[in-house]
Amino acid sequence: MAAISASQVKELRERTGLGMMECKKALTEADGNIDTAIDNLRKNAGLKSAKKAGRVAAEGAVLTRVSDDASTAVMLEVNSETDFVSRDDNFRDFANEVLNKVFDTRSEDVAIIMDGELEEARAQLVQKIGENITVRRAAVIEAPEGGSVGAYVHGDRIGAVVVLKGGNQEVARDIAMHVAAINPSVSHPEKMPQAELDGEKAIIMAQPDMAGKPAEIAEKMVQGRLKKYLAENSLVNQPFVKDQNQTVAEYAKEAGAEVESFLRFEVGEGIEKEEVDFAKEVMEQARRG
Repeated sequence: MAAISASQVKELRERTGLGMMECKKALTEADGNIDTAIDNLRKNAGLKSAKKAGRVAAEGAVLTRVSDDASTAVMLEVNSETDFVSRDDNFRDFANEVLNKVFDTRSEDVAIIMDGELEEARAQLVQKIGENITVRRAAVIEAPEGGSVGAYVHGDRIGAVVVLKGGNQEVARDIAMHVAAINPSVSHPEKMPQAELDGEKAIIMAQPDMAGKPAEIAEKMVQGRLKKYLAENSLVNQPFVKDQNQTVAEYAKEAGAEVESFLRFEVGEGIEKEEVDFAKEVMEQARRG
């Protein structure tokens, strides 16, 4: 049986809104696996939803740039080891140099982007700062003919680019702000991966109020809840963050636009970073003399 840490309980509380003891019990039953604990809670207690894990493990910055005619946007993530370095002017200058090259070359290949002078600049920055600096990923986003793109960056850590049919950069930027804040899974319901729908259906079928229901009624209930799940997790059907009385699709339509797609970067997402207990580390060093 895995030991349950206070940080695990804290994360589960943040993601579910449940009490400390309930979260600790769920984690114990799930042998410390937070995602399994959430699935079990949803099955057994009818928990409606839980926030997605935000396993932001690396530091750094997300940067964007949009062409004057709003036909093209580029987005870049550059990583550092600490948040302190990500705010350093030398780091920012380097990251902007890389961003400009991505924009000029329209290349997403980091190896090509960094070949030559920029790689030399990165190596010199590492020597100067004393931390590893890496260019993790780049994206080039093109608008369809007659369409537009817009970008938004929140706190240097979350960036989003939205592609519209029609519209203009300002409308696309507003919707990109929504994407940064709400983090939808997909742009449209029909783009939800089947595997995710199957997983959600399994959770719904295991909920207490589904027990003993005739197959036809159960299936209607499942489809109704899946429809709600798709609406809640699809960009176009979400209440617009700047006006909860209309959906994102309705906001775009008012501006003569239609949402086509979006891309969202969050610093360090998907990179697992070892948690360091600094107090313990200091004590161990002291004991070693």
